[in-house]
Amino acid sequence: FDNLLGISWVDSGWVPILNPGNVLDYFSERSNPFYDRTCNNEVVKMQRLTLEHLNQMVGVEYILLHAQEPILYIIRKQQRQSPTQVIPLSDYYIIAGVVYQAPDLGTVISSRVLSAVHGIQSAFDEAMSYCRYHPSKGYWWHFKDHEEREKAKPKSKKKEEPSSLFQRQRVDTLLLDLRSKFPPTFYQPKPGEKPIPVEVKKEPEPPAEGVKQEEREPASKSTAPAPPSKPPPEKRARLQ
Repeated sequence: FDNLLGISWVDSGWVPILNPGNVLDYFSERSNPFYDRTCNNEVVKMQRLTLEHLNQMVGVEYILLHAQEPILYIIRKQQRQSPTQVIPLSDYYIIAGVVYQAPDLGTVISSRVLSAVHGIQSAFDEAMSYCRYHPSKGYWWHFKDHEEREKAKPKSKKKEEPSSLFQRQRVDTLLLDLRSKFPPTFYQPKPGEKPIPVEVKKEPEPPAEGVKQEEREPASKSTAPAPPSKPPPEKRARLQ
């Protein structure tokens, strides 16, 4: 049989005048897809009998199970086997004139499970879209709203950490060493003035004669004759 859980039916001409007395006539309209024309209600209607004769018949019938005027009516489809024994087949509820078929327990559970699985799958898919991986870094999360927040935040300048006494002394030593090796060629007396070249005074070179004399003196000292060395002592014969 066709699944009628996903459809509904309404006749706007009946909606203003619906009441417990005519709601079964409204439900038995030929355009209603939920109504079975082979039911006992149709036989009673054709023979112009009252609904009380349904209790004496056997077969499919429709009854008004519950009424909450003016908006809610519940109609039950059942299989009558005797005046005292019936088997419920399905229920239909009418809300503001719109007819729906009430789902059975199996359909309700299946729908809830499907909705839960769909929600969990959607959550996993969204979580995977934020997951990133790199061989050197591993896994991390990359959220779009986090980037927007970072862009919206005013960028604050990082405060430079003060240097230690050892660092300052070490830097001063290196600067003095560089200044002695590479003296400045220009200096600026005041800010904005033109730099002035620095005059480097050359130390006078020593006279060449003095250098020659100093060179000769160690040479003369090196050529001086060495003192005479003493001869080795004579060997004397041993007496026997």
